[in-house]
Amino acid sequence: MARSKTGLIPVRPALLAFLTLLVLFSAILILAFARAVDTWNWVAWSVMPLIAFNAMWISGGAATSVLGLFAPKVKRVAPSDTPKPRGNTAILITLCGEQPEPVANYLQCLVDGLKAINLGDKTHIYVLSDTAAPAAACEERAVGGLVEAGQVIYRRRAVRTNRKPGNIADWLANHGASFDYMVVLDADSRMSPDSINHLIWEMETNPDLGLCQANISLVPARTRFGKYQRVTSRILSRTFGQGFAAWSGDSGNYWGHNAIIRVSAFRAAAHLPCLSGSAPLGGSILSHDFIEAAWIRRAGWRVALSPNLPGSAEDAPQTLGEFFKRDRRWCQGNLQHMRLVGEPGLHSLSRLHLLSGIFSYLAAPIWLLLLALLTSGQIEIWGFLPVLLIALVLLVPKLCALIEAMPRAKTTRRRRTLLRAWSYELVLSTVLAPIIILRQASFVGSIALGRDCGWKSSETKSIRLPQGWAEAGVGLAMLALAAINGTQGAFWMVLVILPLLSAPFLMPKLDEVVR
Repeated sequence: MARSKTGLIPVRPALLAFLTLLVLFSAILILAFARAVDTWNWVAWSVMPLIAFNAMWISGGAATSVLGLFAPKVKRVAPSDTPKPRGNTAILITLCGEQPEPVANYLQCLVDGLKAINLGDKTHIYVLSDTAAPAAACEERAVGGLVEAGQVIYRRRAVRTNRKPGNIADWLANHGASFDYMVVLDADSRMSPDSINHLIWEMETNPDLGLCQANISLVPARTRFGKYQRVTSRILSRTFGQGFAAWSGDSGNYWGHNAIIRVSAFRAAAHLPCLSGSAPLGGSILSHDFIEAAWIRRAGWRVALSPNLPGSAEDAPQTLGEFFKRDRRWCQGNLQHMRLVGEPGLHSLSRLHLLSGIFSYLAAPIWLLLLALLTSGQIEIWGFLPVLLIALVLLVPKLCALIEAMPRAKTTRRRRTLLRAWSYELVLSTVLAPIIILRQASFVGSIALGRDCGWKSSETKSIRLPQGWAEAGVGLAMLALAAINGTQGAFWMVLVILPLLSAPFLMPKLDEVVR
């Protein structure tokens, strides 16, 4: 696709199919809710836009998965006799207080693997550290052998301005002129030498490609919650990634790591805007990756996803506390995008990515508001069709994943294992959803009150509620409200109240380390 700065959505069959499915699923949900309203008062009319927003949000996931199931599986594979790259590639590992020993072990394997495929002299590994003293001493000892052997270049900034984007921007200013491409990794992410070689080949064969994001799987987990996330990723990511790659095309997104970026393209995104005002909605941008992708696309470069590339993984949060801590930061970063979604010159699909990230968090307080209005009788409805259709649309991505995976399970034993894992994921995701929605709603409320989570800060008082008892308290309050009003809307609350009441028992169990 030729470079274009017009920002117009290209007319492509995959994108047209996605938009058609999105409108279809959304219309079904909106019309079902409208038909179920018994009395059209001002409250019912005022919440219809909120219904529409959340209907489109959940329909987007369903439409993407359906597209991923039926879209042609186009997989570009680097030939086995790929010539040595013409350009030089920097592999950037960013650290900020993480455990350095696993990183050092990975780097040694990566160095050896790159040499084995004859890429040792065309790739250079940089460890870019923002770790503060005294932890930096352990970090320097861990990578010291690699540095002395000339296999890794280690640099720790004395002045840690603008966090990870500033770290990479400093490297770009000092070393970027010597490289054509850069592969960005976090401390907990991994890429195999073969996957890096494939990404370099993609850049060499596509001169207008500015960024290629690899799909990311999860490494083996240590806790029940970590294993649940890994099962979810292994089951759902294939169809979703294929669908996302199909409809986003040349205007994909960036997830901050496990991607290769053309250095000349990244220069268009290296200097991110600093939002006016103070945090949480002002100041430095926390979720910088979406913005960098949008800026690169605005400059006329393609941004693509490689959905089926093996050898790309990361380590997910192993406890719910770690998960919510990260999610709080992501929530603030995505809500900051409200101030950038209208930036002039952005591609329409880049704006769609930003809006999707914004509504991924705004959806939570909207759901809670709607449930409260239904249970209190402010909105009177009849029948259970809306909630059943919502459940069905939410189930579509899981069904698509199962349909896609079943033919690849060649034996009866593998099919049974797949069905058991799929059922486990379905039950646990259903139970966890209200807990996550409640937390995300609290994050949005915290940001609305002007509370800044900072960068990798704990914010312990607001996000580490003790062993799920706060969730259970909210569940009891909802149960009392439903009992007092006795409306049919109370049925909507059952799937929310029961998981919240189980939180004190469920959450500690999920955090336990298992073999």
